[in-house]
Amino acid sequence: GALLVSERIDREELCGALSPCSLSFEIVVENPLELYSGAVEIQDINDNDPVFPSSQARLEISESVAAGARFPLESAQDPDVGVNSLQAYQLSANPHFALDVQTRVDGSKYAELVLEKELDREEQRELHLVLTALDGGSPPRSAQVQIYIDVLDANDNAPVFNQSTYKANVRENTPSGTLVARISAYDLDDGPNGEVVYSFSSHTPAKVRELFALDSATGDLRVKGQLDYEETKLYEIYLQAKDKGVAPGVAHCKVLVEVVDVNDNTPEVTVTSVYSPVPEDAAPGTVVALLSVTDLDSHDNGLILVQVSDVNDNAPKASQDSYDVYVLENNAPGIPILNVSATDPDLGRNAHLSYTLLQGDLTVGHLFSINRDNGTLYLLASLDHEDQVEFNMMVRVQDGGSPPLATNISVSVFVTDFNDNAPTVLYPHSNTTATYTNVVAPGTAAGKMVTKVVAVDADSGYNAWISYTLLQATDPSLFSVGLHSGEIFTARQLREDDPPEHTLVILLKDHGEPVLSASATVSISVAEMVKEVLTDLTDTAPTSDPRRHITFYLILAVILVSAAFFISMVAVGIFKCYKWRQSKELLNSSRSTHYRTPGPFHHIDAVRGGFMPPNFYHQVYLTTDSRQSDLLCKKPFTSSPLGSRQSTMRNGEPGMYHQIVGTASRLPTPAE
Repeated sequence: GALLVSERIDREELCGALSPCSLSFEIVVENPLELYSGAVEIQDINDNDPVFPSSQARLEISESVAAGARFPLESAQDPDVGVNSLQAYQLSANPHFALDVQTRVDGSKYAELVLEKELDREEQRELHLVLTALDGGSPPRSAQVQIYIDVLDANDNAPVFNQSTYKANVRENTPSGTLVARISAYDLDDGPNGEVVYSFSSHTPAKVRELFALDSATGDLRVKGQLDYEETKLYEIYLQAKDKGVAPGVAHCKVLVEVVDVNDNTPEVTVTSVYSPVPEDAAPGTVVALLSVTDLDSHDNGLILVQVSDVNDNAPKASQDSYDVYVLENNAPGIPILNVSATDPDLGRNAHLSYTLLQGDLTVGHLFSINRDNGTLYLLASLDHEDQVEFNMMVRVQDGGSPPLATNISVSVFVTDFNDNAPTVLYPHSNTTATYTNVVAPGTAAGKMVTKVVAVDADSGYNAWISYTLLQATDPSLFSVGLHSGEIFTARQLREDDPPEHTLVILLKDHGEPVLSASATVSISVAEMVKEVLTDLTDTAPTSDPRRHITFYLILAVILVSAAFFISMVAVGIFKCYKWRQSKELLNSSRSTHYRTPGPFHHIDAVRGGFMPPNFYHQVYLTTDSRQSDLLCKKPFTSSPLGSRQSTMRNGEPGMYHQIVGTASRLPTPAE
């Protein structure tokens, strides 16, 4: 007797909105036969969402609608009944509308929009709201509709000009149709309420309307008649703008048009009085006539102008008398390095300047060039700081007058150094086959200087500052090198177990950017005597040096020449001695008895003593009574073609080479 559900039951399909919803049935019972009646009540569950007729709604509301106006909205439907049916509405937050929910007689609910704050189309043209319908289920079901509100325009805005006063200048000979000014006004309303029409104000004079025309659509104010500065210098024009609304709004502006004078009037000369005739004896400065000149034009157009012709009386003037230009070496050819500037207060050709480079030095002409018109100095070739550091030149600035005037400007170009040269090792020289071996004695104490690496850098300044570091050594702990001096010292005391031969590789670096470097190899031998080192060098010298024969022959030639010179000098000395002995015998044979025998002479060899040069030689001849006689000295031997010159001296100088002998010539008698 169990009653079962044979298929899914849908209360809304069976009963719709009827509540309660029940199904009746009958049951037949046999043996005994009986008939029973029954009913099943279908209870509602919240299985349906509220539904709006459409997903969005659009309303049109005029901005002139007052606050408090109500606008009904379409209701949502929910097939559920009781608590599960539609129970409430909600409206999205906004500043203008509120939601009022009403209940009908049958218990259903509907919503109305209530305007709380007046709309302004110029502020917001469209509003977007969201209306939500909720049932009473748990959890509640809902539905939404998008509400779009178009704010309709009302003619609540008058036109507005972008400026209250316009100003314009017009020449008096301006042709008709020329644009004077363009006025502009705007209206925030839409449609006819926002369309602007321009016109003259009612109090605009008729004369202005004859001279000017206004476009009602664009606001263009144009010249219509013939303007005359001498008649009216300033026009004050009043204009207005109206919209096309039922009750049109009006705006006003003013246009000030200033007429600019042009030289359209010829001067008028009036003779006030003439004193005629003029006596022939009239003094200079006597008034002959009174004239008056008038011109209807204004300002400069009304003056009588006297033009002064220009004379080339001003030489070009440079902005500075000299220029110092610094150029980095290894520059790219053809670059501009300087712009020489000069001015000339004259006019026309007298002020036209030309620039030339004076060819004082041929080197300057090959390396530099100047633009004749603008004074730009160009460098034609690449410069080398190591070749030449400074260039001096003169730039002549000349005007085009007749005769022309010119000014000379001094330009000095200094070539700044670029680190393009690596250090060069002078000692030990790396490009020769000779071996530079330095000797240090065994047991030498620490701090003893052994040798020195000598190097130069062709660059200058910081680029030529060389630093020395020990790059490689047979025993790195034995020797050290001065960072800036290149001097090699013993870092510790030499021991007996130290190697006898040491090879040091010194790294030389400059301080330029980029850094350039070189290296030097120094050989050091540990030995008691230099002879041991020379023996070692002889043993290690190459046996097949082709140049050693040449050296041998050169040494042999030097020895032979020296021997020949020595033999020649000995022969000359012997010859001189022989001649001297002959002269001495001759003097002894002819010596007179009236004279006293001269004492022994003194020979002072100052030449070999190192006091005087060898060619500084004097011979002195004295009489027997030499204390009252003059010294006759020969000057130093010279290569003069006229032979030796002689001079008389009052006394001898110390340190000179003198030969003192007695003369054999006749001395003056006391009477003489």
